[in-house]
Amino acid sequence: MFHQPTPYPSALSPRERVLTLADYGWDTERERSFTPSRADGLVPGRVVRAERGQCDVVTEAGSARAAVLPAPGTGDRLTPCTGDWVAVRPSGAATSATVVEVLERRTAVVRSTSSRTSQAQVLAANVDTVAVAVSLADPLKLGRIERMLALAWDSGATPVIVLTKADRSTDPASGAAEVTEAAPGVEVLVTSAATGEGLDVLTAVLSGTVVLLGPSGAGKSTLGNRLLGEDLLATGAVRDSDGKGRHTTAWRELLPLPHGGVLLDTPGLRGVGLHDADEGLDQTFAEITELARDCRFADCAHTSEPGCAVLAAIEDGQITGRRLDSYHRLQRENTHAAARTDARLRAELERPLKQISRHIRALKQSPHFKA
Repeated sequence: MFHQPTPYPSALSPRERVLTLADYGWDTERERSFTPSRADGLVPGRVVRAERGQCDVVTEAGSARAAVLPAPGTGDRLTPCTGDWVAVRPSGAATSATVVEVLERRTAVVRSTSSRTSQAQVLAANVDTVAVAVSLADPLKLGRIERMLALAWDSGATPVIVLTKADRSTDPASGAAEVTEAAPGVEVLVTSAATGEGLDVLTAVLSGTVVLLGPSGAGKSTLGNRLLGEDLLATGAVRDSDGKGRHTTAWRELLPLPHGGVLLDTPGLRGVGLHDADEGLDQTFAEITELARDCRFADCAHTSEPGCAVLAAIEDGQITGRRLDSYHRLQRENTHAAARTDARLRAELERPLKQISRHIRALKQSPHFKA
């Protein structure tokens, strides 16, 4: 049965106390909707680690390794992701536990794969807080931060920027101010896993299921270990030559936090492609979205149109040209990614190129053309 989480002393680590599904995020609403599945002999579980064809799940009876069955009515195998809630058929005398259904996701961190098909890859499911780790020991890359924020906002979760390695920065306050300007509406916290700076505030801000996102070398795993109170996540040194770290986290894994909630650590992300992230871009560039409402033309592209409120704001110093350039760049990427799976949109994008090609061919066929 479903149990409400019980208070526990902060000194107890997750390994020293009995955890319930509620500690992993199961709630009354999910329990109510799961009633028909219980009648069919299924039990709820949360995926703490997913592999091809198998996953580790935590259920009311404890942890189990479960096989993943094909989706009902299709030959395609279910693809549960770390953080997913699933319906599990418990193991019997002659059978192993099996995942038979992936329950509806409330939120999902989704990126576009690098393939030409622009398929979506779910990095984490049912996340409440996305903690974007940014190292203050390296030069700040605001464009990458904006890209990660678009991913985070679009997931439906609440983003938080965690500036790590403050002890290795000569001016962490200046770095925080620069990031804050590029992240309107997002809490920016300065931390150091080495000195403990900012960790108490970070612990208070993080809630529910927390996913750590960021490039390798940003200090995610070290930060995660401080939040967990134990060295459960592998860490590695950062190369002095380029400031990059090894991908010490090889897979996504869900771990309970000592003060409540669960932590999902992820491998360092070399590249993050946007996938249908219109809402995420609107949130990330909220001030541009707001200004665009006052443009003279409803379809203003904010490039050279008369009466453009966004360009006027740049002239007045309200926003920077770098910020608008980043907005345009991510919008183009998002549009082209969508076009790979939307034939009509793809045709609209290709039409100007075809017109130019026809014009060039016509010129070459002209008797007045000289090569």
